Formats: sequence, C-alpha cells, structure tokens
Amino acid sequence: MFFRKMAVFIKRDFLIFKSYKLMFILNWGGIVATTLTFYFISKLFGKIMNPYMAKYGTEYFPFVIIGIAFSTYLYAAINSFSENLRMEQITGTLEMLLLTPTRARELVIGMSLLEFIFASFRVFGYMLIGIFFLGLDVNKINIFASIVVLIFTIFCFGSFGIIAASITMMFKKGAPISWFISTFFSFFGGTYFPIEILPTPLLYVSYILPITYSLRAFRYTIIKGYSLWEIKGDLSALIIYSAILVPLSILIFKITLRQAKVKGNLSYY
Repeated sequence: MFFRKMAVFIKRDFLIFKSYKLMFILNWGGIVATTLTFYFISKLFGKIMNPYMAKYGTEYFPFVIIGIAFSTYLYAAINSFSENLRMEQITGTLEMLLLTPTRARELVIGMSLLEFIFASFRVFGYMLIGIFFLGLDVNKINIFASIVVLIFTIFCFGSFGIIAASITMMFKKGAPISWFISTFFSFFGGTYFPIEILPTPLLYVSYILPITYSLRAFRYTIIKGYSLWEIKGDLSALIIYSAILVPLSILIFKITLRQAKVKGNLSYY
C-alpha cells in the first residue's frame, strides 16, 4: 500500500512537471552554467595544491563541484517540502489529501519524492559534465561508501525540509525560510570552500551542521576512495543526526498539522 501511494504521488507530480517544459531546459542550462563558472574560477588557482585542499588530495574544481552537486539534495529537501505543501494549501488540495487514509509521514515523503529523483539526475549531471568535459577524476571512487553516505544525507536534509514545511504550513510563507537555511548551510557546511579557512568561532558553527560531515564524507569517498571505516567519524555523525532529526521533524510536522486543522490553515488562498 505504501509503495502504491508513493507511485501515485510520483505520477501526479510528474504530470504537473511535464507541463513546464521550459523549466526542464532551464534546470539543465543552470547546471552547465554553474559547472563552467566554477571550472574557470578554479583556473585562477592553477595547478598549485592549496594547503587547505591537501587533506582532500585534489585541486579546487573537484572539491567545489562535489560540494555543489550533493548540496542539491539539501535544496531539494528544503524547497520541495515547503513549496509543495504551500501549493497544496493554495489549491485547496491539502485538506482533501488529509481526508484520505494517508499518514503524515507518507504525505511528506510523497510530496517530495519526485524532487529527490530529479535531484539525483542533477547530481549525475554535474558529475558527468565534470568527468567527460572538464577532466574531473573519480577513478578512486568508492561507490558503496558513497551510497551509504547518500542515504543518511537524505535522511538529515529531508528532516530540515519537513521542519521548513511545518513552518510554511503555520505562517504561509516558506521562501525566506528556505532561502536562509540553504544559504546558511552552504556557507558553514563547506560547499564552496574548506571550512578550515573560517575563524575559530565560525568553525564551531560548521561542526554542528550535518552538511559539514556529509560533504566531507562525499569528498573522501569520491576523490580518495575512502572506505566506510575510514570515514567512520563523519558517518557516525550523520547516523546520530538522522536518528534525532527524522523522528523530531515528523513530530513537529504532526503538531503543526494539528494546529493548522484547529486554526483552519489547511486551505489558504
């Protein structure tokens, strides 16, 4: 029954997405433009190994393109949950969905599942452009370890997306919250630069964010081919965050959903 419901959600969202063909083209155009932008920025550094990159054993371009690619899951989580739920409110379909035998966790998963699938295609897009056209070397990649990291990364990022959606349901405005979370995590999580260059007080902020451990683990498993044992510290942090954030985010969603029913916020035009 669960998988059947998820298939229905995917089919519905795909039919909606298919009607916006220009958006598909713009998405891929954005991937190409972003990849080329940071590729040419990396040319400013030349072949010199920056001391901050030494621990990763790579130059700037592989470092930053992996960060940008896998941060896509964070953007998908934050934006898809809140935007899709807001759209359900505006169109008046959220209340109808809740009248069906669909649990809260099924609702939040179903509303964002297609976006995570598209996010995976975007990640592959970044990596394939880098590999085939810009000389990105991933010959040492540990695929199994990368997949394990990906699973717990989605759990962590998805939890923040559910929390953002909960806030959207109560206050009707999700864009500022989504933008703040995405920007905050990207800066302190090391998407564009190694966190070690931050001043010590700001470095402590990085250490409390799951994206820091996620991106570092991805870089180690993709660039250096590290095993699960070699990234056990970062992976353990992701597992702990997942164990805390997933049930907490579901609980917050259930509480805000209950409050929304009381206040009549399920439909809002």
